[in-house]
Amino acid sequence: MSNFGIYTLANDSVYNQLIALINSIEINIGSDIPICIIPYNQNLNLVKQEINLRPNLRLFEDWDIINYWDKFVNRVWDSHPRNQDSKLTRPGWYKGFVHRKYAAFNGDFDKFIFYDADSLAMKAIDDVISKLDQYQLVFDDWEHTKPPENTDIILEKVSHQYNLSEDELRLRIHCNSFVASHKNLFSENDLKNLEKNLIEQREIEWISHNFWWSSSALMNYMTIDGKHSMFNYTLSPEYQDRTGNCANADDFINIDNILYNKDGLKPIHRLHYMSYSTNDFNRLCNGEDVDIRYKHEFLYYRFLKELEKKPRYLKPANITDKTNRFIDKAVKKIKRVMR
Repeated sequence: MSNFGIYTLANDSVYNQLIALINSIEINIGSDIPICIIPYNQNLNLVKQEINLRPNLRLFEDWDIINYWDKFVNRVWDSHPRNQDSKLTRPGWYKGFVHRKYAAFNGDFDKFIFYDADSLAMKAIDDVISKLDQYQLVFDDWEHTKPPENTDIILEKVSHQYNLSEDELRLRIHCNSFVASHKNLFSENDLKNLEKNLIEQREIEWISHNFWWSSSALMNYMTIDGKHSMFNYTLSPEYQDRTGNCANADDFINIDNILYNKDGLKPIHRLHYMSYSTNDFNRLCNGEDVDIRYKHEFLYYRFLKELEKKPRYLKPANITDKTNRFIDKAVKKIKRVMR
């Protein structure tokens, strides 16, 4: 496993999720695999404390690389037609930093796997690593099954460009919550050409209005041309490879705190808590009975090394808490509009 490592993107806001992910990697993959945390922002006090406690953790500190991706992404998204929209219609992830996960392509690891921080690793990764001997990109998601109105790339427009059917292009669609790849997959010249095509050739309009500022949409654009070989486990000819991975959508069986696909008891690579907020997890860790599927699995991994801090009981939120949250949410929305 020469110069291989795992990346994730985090800050102190997702500390509880980060610890759960790290613990799941240690238990279900290995304790000696280096894990590099790419900073979402500078809010990193808790993250740095954890790095000091675990010898296999490190912080991605090359801000020249991070800033390079920031500038690239900002220039691209500023050219999107929705950039002229009212502030009221901006998505919640507008001007966010999720795209910083792509610094992994310029990091120290020659081969790597990226896990979103709101994930739990459930399975050894030997097969994923071996796939990187054959493919430049490896995924594990069901994005390709979305109906046309929900894909982040407008397949009809791309179809004309590449003279491929929408069904053929659909097989290239993927998520970016779990990505295995190689260092320097995208060269500086590659990114310059991509930027030129996006802005000057108006290929930015291939990206659906609903996915403006989506890091997944941008990466789909960057790989839709088929220049990079890719493998998606959900498209594998092997039955055992095709499993669910989303906490809010798929059914799993817990065997000794490892989840298996309910259909066929197939082992899954990871559990992704997509669509649940960071605040949901923070409240759960404080003992609130939050409506999160597979919450007990999350709590198991989060407090694996801090059993004394694990909530003994989960209690529902009271009316006061719910009211205050509603007010806070409204205030935050107003502030976002006023930016």
